[in-house]
Amino acid sequence: MTTAVISHRAGSGYGFRTVAQMEWRKLRSIRSTWYLVAVFAASMIGLAVLVLSHEGYPRMSAADRASFDPTHDCFIGLVLGQLLLGTLGVLAITTEFSSGMIRATFAAAPSRPLVLTAKAAVLGAVTLTAGEITAFAAFFAGQAVLQAPAPHAQLGQPGVLRAVLIAGAYPALTALIGLGIGALIRHTAGAICALVGVLFVLPLLAVTPSVQDASQNFLPHPMANALTSVKPLAGALPPALVFGVLCLYALATLAAGAWALAGRDA
Repeated sequence: MTTAVISHRAGSGYGFRTVAQMEWRKLRSIRSTWYLVAVFAASMIGLAVLVLSHEGYPRMSAADRASFDPTHDCFIGLVLGQLLLGTLGVLAITTEFSSGMIRATFAAAPSRPLVLTAKAAVLGAVTLTAGEITAFAAFFAGQAVLQAPAPHAQLGQPGVLRAVLIAGAYPALTALIGLGIGALIRHTAGAICALVGVLFVLPLLAVTPSVQDASQNFLPHPMANALTSVKPLAGALPPALVFGVLCLYALATLAAGAWALAGRDA
């Protein structure tokens, strides 16, 4: 009976909790993880301080003052931050393919979708925590350096807390999209190029005003711009709906990555 139980455990591999612990050890032991998180935090907070300390509100026209959004301007750093955490998501899996470690991972946990789910859970927890802490830090730092007579934002004002929370969640979702792309492509350079194409190249194809208005509802980087704006943007869908679409993108990319992992050799 004991032999049968051991054979069953060896055939089924580890469960989710054990695999997640294994993935956490991998992620935290890689130096690039903490380098990317540190640069992400520094760029988010640094750009918030730089932009809002040189806002030039007294010299703005009446139209620019009307559209001035002190909350949105705290998150200019998302332009770089999304790429940094998206790259972290890519590296979370492609480095294992390049080193050959993925074979040992799949030997210990034969269910490849389970491995990707564990990677996504660990990566999501790390990037969401880093994203939210950094978003609040960038918001408070930006408001601290914003000089009168420019209006200041407060968390209690309508839409402000929502924008700050989403500013922290958006780069975490980008990291999950990067993980899914990495599982699909398996090569670091190719996956990062694909991520750059999704984030920066596709929005450039929106050459007409109507397409630009639509892109902020359906393309990741323009969606982030709409989600972190307190003042409503022309043509933008409700923030909850836009955020839901972004979550579906992350789920769809991960599902495609799980399908690719299950259907190909390591």
